[in-house]
Amino acid sequence: MDIAPANAIAATDFHGRNKSATPADLQIRPRNRNFASAVIDRRRWVGGDPFASAFFNALSVTFPKGELFFIDSLKKFRKRVPAKLQREIRAFIQQEAIHSREHHCFNEHLKDCDFDISRLEEAIARVVDGIRARPEHAHLVATMCIEHITAILAAEVIANPAHFEHADEQQRKLWLWHASEEIEHKGVAFDTWLHVTRDWSPLKCWLVRCSFMAKIAFGFTKNRARGVLDLLRQDGISGPRAWFGLAHYALLGKAPFRRTLWPLLQFFKPGFHPWDIDDRPLIRLAESEYEAAIMAELAEAAAHPALGDRETDRLRKVA
Repeated sequence: MDIAPANAIAATDFHGRNKSATPADLQIRPRNRNFASAVIDRRRWVGGDPFASAFFNALSVTFPKGELFFIDSLKKFRKRVPAKLQREIRAFIQQEAIHSREHHCFNEHLKDCDFDISRLEEAIARVVDGIRARPEHAHLVATMCIEHITAILAAEVIANPAHFEHADEQQRKLWLWHASEEIEHKGVAFDTWLHVTRDWSPLKCWLVRCSFMAKIAFGFTKNRARGVLDLLRQDGISGPRAWFGLAHYALLGKAPFRRTLWPLLQFFKPGFHPWDIDDRPLIRLAESEYEAAIMAELAEAAAHPALGDRETDRLRKVA
């Protein structure tokens, strides 16, 4: 059953200067999850679906370098913002560093499944290097735009259980955990942008962020499609079957692109803020699912001493 986002909570004026930005009662809380031992048992780990598996695999390849770029982008501005936002940036950095670490492990497991992800890694490196060559405000607005894309994808995969139905349980927990934190910190880069550009004209702010989002959304879609098709080709699916299968998955079936189109377009609205969409209930939903699974593992470890104290201790640390 899909869960619809709650009503907007952030009041903004026409020019995008927030009257209330990130919810005051929201705590951005790094959760040091560890999925390094969660091997990928089968290439098509998302319920045997080659298209869904390739989609999330291609997305994961972007995270290690992408998350580190986001960290560097916000670090530059951490001492230039108010104390509350400084604390949020610190928590954002901690969360993204853990995400980068865990998806590096996930990507290593992809290699163990005989996937060659080098071309995908080179592609994301070129994109990141191209943005790094621009002025620092471009780093921040690019981070803000990509964070919006990842947050709306995160909300979609939590709200729609069909995405990970019959997926490998360990990988499902990894993605739910990551998605919940992407929602939790989705306003940080945006609030930093608003503070840094507070002396810009409203029209300039709107034009810059919208032009960046148009370019980034197009590039994100194009590059992820290329990555998915590369991985599908390695999985024995190519030509029209790959193209039509990807289009059906992205737009008609589970439809992660079609279902996130409206939240993406909201970014272009004057006065928009990410927390206009209050999806905090999705954070709690994801937490309840992966934390329940961890507690079940802990009970299983306690019931079977053969698993050893080391595994039990590991589970207690993440529970």
